[in-house]
Amino acid sequence: MYFFYLDESGSRDPSPGTPKNPKDHIYVLLAVGMYEWQWRPFDRELSQLKLELADRLRQEGIGPFDLADCEVKSNWLRNPQGRAKDSKFLNALHASDIENIASTYFQQVAKRKAVILASVIDKRILDAETTSSKMHQKAYEFLLERIQHYMGQYRRNHQAIIIMDDTSLQLNRTIAMQHASFQRSGNWNMTFPHIVEYPFFARSELSNGVQLADQLAYNIYRAFKDGNLDYPYFRMMLEHFYKSKDQAILYGLKVWPEKSPLVELSRDYWEDHKRTALHWEGG
Repeated sequence: MYFFYLDESGSRDPSPGTPKNPKDHIYVLLAVGMYEWQWRPFDRELSQLKLELADRLRQEGIGPFDLADCEVKSNWLRNPQGRAKDSKFLNALHASDIENIASTYFQQVAKRKAVILASVIDKRILDAETTSSKMHQKAYEFLLERIQHYMGQYRRNHQAIIIMDDTSLQLNRTIAMQHASFQRSGNWNMTFPHIVEYPFFARSELSNGVQLADQLAYNIYRAFKDGNLDYPYFRMMLEHFYKSKDQAILYGLKVWPEKSPLVELSRDYWEDHKRTALHWEGG
């Protein structure tokens, strides 16, 4: 069994706004997958770090905090105002502790041999009638296709379970129904025999996997929002994206709609990245 944790970055508002009043124009839905036997050491290392920090705060007279109080979100790690408003646990920590938490999460990708897949939606190219639900559903469909393709190519003897943030009853129901439809008859491109029947919805404060997906999703969001794929954390993630066996094709990143200039940006960047890697290897 493979666990694929999903989370998003960017607003679900499908409108990019106007030139005079621009809005957030990037939406990212990301999946990070790991083999079932990797889950326990992954969860243990992160939970143990949180508990040690919570215990230190308790000794300093701050708290108490249980694991559900120790949720880690990308916005809180980056934004002191966000921490102060929404996370008493993170707000009480030293800057070095925040850096340690962020680093420990990121290190899990390599340590657990995790794979990354992501959908990037450019809202500037969406049809005017696109709703928030339809945008999220399209991003989810692209992810399922890539998960199925990855499992079929590399993990034929395993199944994949989807674990995602429990956000709202309506969105959960919509996604579950879409998922069930794919299970019955597939979509225009494929069937999904390696993906289990329904997604599992978990509260983000209780899932280190969903919290990791949140932090990775932000790195992709930041790179595409700025149009700078040399953003260091995105560049470091490239090694762990789903790729073809010869490493030539970056299957794990889908940018949509196809008319978006970000499609060409991502393709050119990947070609440059491959040439650079070959140069480093003496190719």
